[in-house]
Amino acid sequence: MNIQLINKKSLDNKNNLTLKLISPQRLEKAKFKKTLKKAGFKAEQDSLCAMHGKSLLFCGTENHENENLRTVATAVAKAIKNYDYKSVSVDVNKENIQALIEGFILGGYEFNTYKSKSKKSKIKNIYLTCEDVEELAALFEESLIIAEATCFTRDIVNTAPDDMYPKVMAKLAKNLAKENGLTCEILGKKELKKEKCNAMLAVGRASRHDSKLIHLTYKPKNAKKIISLVGKGLTYDSGGLSLKPATSMVTMKMDKAGACAVLGIIKAVSELKLDIEVHAFVGAVENMIGGDAYKPDDVLVSRKGDTIEVRNTDAEGRLVLADVLDYAQDKTQADYLFDFATLTGACMVALGQYTTGVMGHSNRLRHDISKAASKAGELTASLPFNKHLKKQLKSEIADICNISNKPYGGAITAGMFLDNFIKKENKNKWLHFDIAGSAYTETPWDANVHGATGAGVRFMIQFLKNIK
Repeated sequence: MNIQLINKKSLDNKNNLTLKLISPQRLEKAKFKKTLKKAGFKAEQDSLCAMHGKSLLFCGTENHENENLRTVATAVAKAIKNYDYKSVSVDVNKENIQALIEGFILGGYEFNTYKSKSKKSKIKNIYLTCEDVEELAALFEESLIIAEATCFTRDIVNTAPDDMYPKVMAKLAKNLAKENGLTCEILGKKELKKEKCNAMLAVGRASRHDSKLIHLTYKPKNAKKIISLVGKGLTYDSGGLSLKPATSMVTMKMDKAGACAVLGIIKAVSELKLDIEVHAFVGAVENMIGGDAYKPDDVLVSRKGDTIEVRNTDAEGRLVLADVLDYAQDKTQADYLFDFATLTGACMVALGQYTTGVMGHSNRLRHDISKAASKAGELTASLPFNKHLKKQLKSEIADICNISNKPYGGAITAGMFLDNFIKKENKNKWLHFDIAGSAYTETPWDANVHGATGAGVRFMIQFLKNIK
């Protein structure tokens, strides 16, 4: 569906459905209140009541806060697909326009690439109506860019692993660079060997698809800050020789969600023309089994030079990120360094499936991210580092072990493993985002439908656009 911002006076009401947002407190004063009550409509959150004879759709919301408006728009986006109208309209203002756009676009999102037949909605346009289009035009464009970048991220995550392997992801990055005026550098097997990215190469060794390190750059004039984004891009994760159970292997196409988020973020930044320089680094790898697979008991030499004892080949994302983080720090002297990864199931145990785990040394930076996430409508929570958990990564035969020696605090010990590869001068500039729970869902929630959510894109753009 096409979303347009138009003046109220120019709306053509012919074959148009008008949305009316109404809270329980305002129901008593609502027009057609008697008819609504007869229909059993109580204006409860996300409840809908259609009066097709009047071409009206009443939408219940507890209040007009963004969180509730976003889910209302999501409920509407799903319901109207079955309606026989040409357009839908709703009044907007500067307080609610972003939430409504996100609800319509993200809540109405469908991934139909692999369906031989997909049902098409008869509704072609959603009109956001207001008194002064110029007043809301910039906010409208911004909201649209962010929502579409989130859907772009979702599309990549949802793509089947046989169609989205490292070479394809590199090609996608090149196309994005061409379309958005970015520069793009791709490191293949030969270049990765030269860079001594042995940990990353080991993870992808048994795959028929060569690993790729992707570096995209957005560089405006007079950039006030430099940001490095690093994404875990496991295009598929079988677990390697520490093979996952069959049920756990389903949905592992989502293990590239960190990389996809990074691509979505730099896409939005470039289209918003933010005055910050952004570098996106992606470690695109496939973790498979075979005669050439890396093994538990192997000792890998990372790009940094530290040796890593492998005790579980399913703790592979941190091995990829160890090399990519080290490469990113040498390549760019950034003011902030953020990595995104579907790193641990332990993060879901700690925080549930809806919340992104945030780890790092700077309390101020974590606080700023928390504020940005809250405003953007994403859930985040900090997980604290401590010296006792760090001891659990001790190896008797190498510098560090790739998993903890105890089955507790797994999300934090994974973050502390990555911390080992953050240079001293960058410790307070770095944050790690574990999106293992928040990046993918098989049960719709908020504005998220089945599949990828695009976790990280909205809150990072909210942070970056207000950076000082």
